[in-house]
Amino acid sequence: MKNHIFAEKFFLEDKVVGPGFLEIKDGKFGTFSIDRPDEAAEIIDYNGQWVAPGLVDTHIHGFKNHDIMDADIEGLNVISEGMLSCGVTSFLPTTLTSSTESLNNVVAMIGANYTKVQGAKIKGIFLEGPFFTGKHKGAQNTKYFSDPSIEKLQKWQGLSRGMVKKVAIAPERQGAVEFIRYAVKEKIAVALAHSDATYEQARQAVETGASIFVHTFNGMRGLHHREPGMVGAAMNLRDVFAEIICDGHHVHPVAANILMNTRGRDSTVMVTDCMMAGGMPEGNYQLGEFPVVVKDGAARIEGGSLAGSILQLKDAVKNVVEWGIATPEEAIYMASTAAAKSVQIDHECGKIAEGYAADFIVLNPDLDLTATYMDGVCRYQA
Repeated sequence: MKNHIFAEKFFLEDKVVGPGFLEIKDGKFGTFSIDRPDEAAEIIDYNGQWVAPGLVDTHIHGFKNHDIMDADIEGLNVISEGMLSCGVTSFLPTTLTSSTESLNNVVAMIGANYTKVQGAKIKGIFLEGPFFTGKHKGAQNTKYFSDPSIEKLQKWQGLSRGMVKKVAIAPERQGAVEFIRYAVKEKIAVALAHSDATYEQARQAVETGASIFVHTFNGMRGLHHREPGMVGAAMNLRDVFAEIICDGHHVHPVAANILMNTRGRDSTVMVTDCMMAGGMPEGNYQLGEFPVVVKDGAARIEGGSLAGSILQLKDAVKNVVEWGIATPEEAIYMASTAAAKSVQIDHECGKIAEGYAADFIVLNPDLDLTATYMDGVCRYQA
């Protein structure tokens, strides 16, 4: 089974090419050519449109009125199918701080069912918590906060059938160094979040093996000229990735630009941190155990703290280009290749390359989503 996609531009990992023809063979990417194919292959014509890798959301809690924490396979499938309308073809279902029992149930459900979802592919689990501290708690429930536990991580990794790919901790907690060493040895990316750590504590965590800063600027000690804090570490340390939520509510575009300029757009990862109200009308929702009000494009718990977002990843791509802080090429990279690299899944998704699953999106030159393809098959049309 072979066909070719014709489009004006193709966003490859290290360059933009086109106009031309991209071969799709048995659900996988083949070669790119500027020459029209000779054989009688079917040509799918996206004249004037752009083809980019399917986006990869490594931090997402819910969508379409369902939450990962519901531990419900039908809800997980609704989220997975909903992701296709966001331009996302691979994602990490993300948990919240909760009771050990509740987390046991969620990771076991995902581990048993991740291959059964019909939409975007589940590439692992992101455990956001419970190993945090209170000062920058955001919408995380402090009653379940604890020191990092290797024993709990082992349990969750077992229950999930090895699907835990990323775990977030506050690096100032007792036992963080040993925990980071263990997780990294098990090929689990360690992220730093919801923390009042100093620059020095964050640096020590990174030197031990932590490699991601979660939703940079949010839920962490800010940048001060005498104590650069977690934000300073996210900007200044080498060989790490910094997540950012570009919805216009979490981070001012100027602050996002400063992060991208200092960190580099090749190691800045756009995430949504989207909760169940994504893709839904404004109103009242839940995030874990907290009631949330969604109004004017933002989700907030009582007291006004942001509670995740309702951002769709395709809109983050469009936002940073419209804000003038990234080119289309950089924006797409931050939402696909950089995201996949941050959790070591770039050998299987996040780029258009020969032999990879043909998961891609079609955009118009205004960066509006036209279509989402998975394994070479059109699964969503705007």
